[in-house]
Amino acid sequence: MLKLSTKVQYGVRAMFEIAKEYKTGPITIKEISKRQGVSIPYLEQLLNQLRKGGLITSQKGPGGGYILSRKPNEINIGEILSVLEGPIAITQCLDTTGGSSDCGRVDGCVARLLWKSLGEKISGFLKTTTLGDLLKEESKL
Repeated sequence: MLKLSTKVQYGVRAMFEIAKEYKTGPITIKEISKRQGVSIPYLEQLLNQLRKGGLITSQKGPGGGYILSRKPNEINIGEILSVLEGPIAITQCLDTTGGSSDCGRVDGCVARLLWKSLGEKISGFLKTTTLGDLLKEESKL
């Protein structure tokens, strides 16, 4: 089973909540936690990574919270995934982050080409899907 980590799932959900408030101002971590059912300590870790990745900014003090660094239509889901997990690698042999493959067939493996193609399609889809798209989808629910 191909599964996204909870880090990515919760990160996208948190970014969605921040996007919902884009025009009205910052949203607090407490409100994100309440709406999405994610613990504040876990959200703090995720939001810190997203802030360091340049996708959100934080405002301190009364009326503070988190806001998107760009418009919802300008932040794609692939960026969120990349900040939280790094590049997409469907199999170990495609991992470009320094992971090594124990497989001696890497150079002539047709299955590797299949997994590479699948990863590129997933990556392409995530790069063309924005937070703005998710906001539009919510209105259909």
